[in-house]
Amino acid sequence: MQLPVMPPLAPMLAKAAATVPEQAPDASAEPTWLYEPKWDGFRAIVFRDGDDVVIGSRGGKDLSRYFPEVVTAVRDELPGRCVVDGEIVVPQSTEEGTRLDWEALSARIHPAERRVRQLSVDTPALFVGFDLLAHHDRSLLDAPFGERRGMLTELAAAEIGPARCHVTRATNDAAVAQHWFETFEGAGLDGVIAKRLASRYLPNKRELVKVKHSRTAEAVVIGYRPHKSQPGVGSVLLGLYDGDELKMVGGMSAFTNAKRIKIQEDLDGIRSGDRAEGEVSRWRTSADAGFVPVRPERVAEVAYDQMEGDRFRHAVRLLRWRPDRDPRSCTYDQLEVPVRYDLADVLEGSAR
Repeated sequence: MQLPVMPPLAPMLAKAAATVPEQAPDASAEPTWLYEPKWDGFRAIVFRDGDDVVIGSRGGKDLSRYFPEVVTAVRDELPGRCVVDGEIVVPQSTEEGTRLDWEALSARIHPAERRVRQLSVDTPALFVGFDLLAHHDRSLLDAPFGERRGMLTELAAAEIGPARCHVTRATNDAAVAQHWFETFEGAGLDGVIAKRLASRYLPNKRELVKVKHSRTAEAVVIGYRPHKSQPGVGSVLLGLYDGDELKMVGGMSAFTNAKRIKIQEDLDGIRSGDRAEGEVSRWRTSADAGFVPVRPERVAEVAYDQMEGDRFRHAVRLLRWRPDRDPRSCTYDQLEVPVRYDLADVLEGSAR
C-alpha cells in the first residue's frame, strides 16, 4: 500500500456542546458550519490502494478482519486509491422500521474467524463516509473541509455505489440540523456534528462540535462490583421496574477515589448476599458478570443519553442520590421515547 496518507492515522475528534452552533447572523456572509447527523457506530478511516484495504479504528487497529463485507464493498464501490473518514454501522429491521443496532455492531468484534464470517451474513454492516482525506496521489489533510466535502460528494455521484458505502447527509442550515437532532434519534443516530468549512483535517484534535442527547432518570441501585485495583466500588449497577420485575438497565462508574470508598460503605449496609450473577456480555463472554447484590432501597438520579432496547446504551453519570424517591416509582414509564424514524429515510437523502 502506497498512499499519500498512510495508516495508522488518528481521526479528527469532537468536543461537546449544549446546542447546535448557529451560522453568522449576516445572511450575506459565507456559512461557517456544515452540519451532519452523528452516526452511532465505530469510527473508521478506510484506506484503499487497489485491492489492499485497511479499516483503521480510532485507536489505530485494523478492523478489516471483523468486517469482510465492508472490505468487499470498499473494493467494489470506492475509488481505486483513496482515504475516507467515516463510520461503520449495523442496521437492523424491526416491526417499526430499520434502525442502527449498537449491540449487533459490538458483537461483530469476535475472535473466532468462523463466527466473524457468520455475523457478516447475519448482521452485515454499512460504511458511511463523511470526509475525504486523500484521492489518488493527493493528500487532502491541509485542504479546507468545504473542498474535501465537495470532492467526496462528486466522487460519490460518479464512483461510489449504492450498496454498502454511503456518504452522510449534510446541510448548512442550522434549523435543518436541529430537526435532524430531534428526529433521527428514532433511527438510532445520537445527535449532530458541526464542522467548520474552513478547517483543515487535524488528527487527534477536538476541532469538531458534537451535540448529543442528554436525559435524566431515577434508577434503583441493585448492587455493585468492587474496583479491581483500588478500595471501594468499581461500578454501581442500576435497575428499573417493569411491573413487578426489577430489571438491570446498566451501571455508573466514574467516581473519585473518596466517593468509591464512601459508596461501598453505604451499600454494604444494605447488602443482600455475597454474590449474584448478572448478564454476560455477548461480545465479552469471558468477563465476570458477578456482583454484590443489595436490597433495592436506594435511588440514584442519573444522566444518560440513549436506550438500547431496555438498557442504557452507555454508562450513566451520577447526578445525585434521591432518598425522597420510592424505589418502586422508578419505572420505564419515566423514560423519554424518541420519535420513530426509519434508517432508510436517513440514507435516502445521502449522496451515494
